[in-house]
Amino acid sequence: MRRVVVTGVGGLTSLGSDWPDIRSKMEAGQTGTRHMHEWERLTDLNTKIGGAIDWFDHATAYNRKTTRSMGRVAVMALKAAETALEEAGLKGSSVLQSGRAGVACGSSFGATEPVQDFATFMATGKAGGLNATSYIRMMSHTAPVNIGIHLGLTGRIITTSSACTSGSQGIGYAYEAVRADHADVMLAGGAEQLCPTMAVVFDTLFATSTRNDAPATASRPYDKSRDGLVVGEGAAILVLEEFEHARARGATPLAEIVGFATNSDGAHITQPKSETQAIVMRAALRQADLSAADIGFISGHGTATDTGDVAESLATAQVYGEQVPIHSLKGHFGHTLGACGAIEAWLAIRMMRDGWFAPTANLTEVDPRCAVLDYVMGAPRTLDIEYLVSNNFAFGGVNTSLVFRRI
Repeated sequence: MRRVVVTGVGGLTSLGSDWPDIRSKMEAGQTGTRHMHEWERLTDLNTKIGGAIDWFDHATAYNRKTTRSMGRVAVMALKAAETALEEAGLKGSSVLQSGRAGVACGSSFGATEPVQDFATFMATGKAGGLNATSYIRMMSHTAPVNIGIHLGLTGRIITTSSACTSGSQGIGYAYEAVRADHADVMLAGGAEQLCPTMAVVFDTLFATSTRNDAPATASRPYDKSRDGLVVGEGAAILVLEEFEHARARGATPLAEIVGFATNSDGAHITQPKSETQAIVMRAALRQADLSAADIGFISGHGTATDTGDVAESLATAQVYGEQVPIHSLKGHFGHTLGACGAIEAWLAIRMMRDGWFAPTANLTEVDPRCAVLDYVMGAPRTLDIEYLVSNNFAFGGVNTSLVFRRI
């Protein structure tokens, strides 16, 4: 099997898109969640908080011809992909049209605005709001398809619409494609646009935060006083490349992917199962030929939901014990759903290279029901490590674990 390295990264978050800028805001204690005044009219929506990317105007990011088949989610994914390709030195490269370059990414859903037009058609019989691109903007594989078309990719397209593991499965399946010699280059990650329909999904499960008067501190992963998640938006794409291919063109790898595993709880649609989460963590370590003691840091899922944080922490303790530092970035950005696994992998790589790891925002007192772990809280942690793990979990009992090596 071939070695797979990360040669470029790009992303968009509510705290920005440039890593030095994001880090400086984290150091200043800022988070990207705010009161969503746009949702005040939605009387049956209890949560009024979101991690909106206010600084990014998707409507003006590209010309109208480019974006006619794209909603906000696809535009964000494409922007992240182009940024990643530029850092990798592959923007405009002929390898993209060689048949050896592809894309693996996804989102929980496509753009939600066209759904209203389809609903109007079903309710009234009038299709005035629909056009030839309505479905293309709405479909769950809108991000990878639009990336592929815009960049002229002629390799495989893998769509990962698996809710909160869309981004991590995108990276994992791209890693498998390059490792098994199905591709030399893969764009991998996930994206999600903020929409109140996403928030109401969790609202109906009593899983959202209603700290509407304190939006900046509402998302509190692993914290005793957490009252639910905050929905956010964003995108991140990693350029994965076969090691010798990257070396031959003089590229500088940012990290190496050495392990990936994904499995299913096979139990409850929304109640996570720590036993199978532990299995996926061990499987990723086994593929990487590492022990738990080799891992220097864990990027946790940490959604700030009542049962999710507890199950994850118990699984983590089963595999890693108490000694490995862990954080969640969802206190900073909220839960970006299909984008979170990719955003967290992107920023984990940056932190590993800097030797600086952000604390879990808003974590002040760990829930005693959570396992005893080395939670990074209050202040950042300076660490010189070789390996880190990024874990994510999704509705349907979908579990993922990725292992990265500093290079």
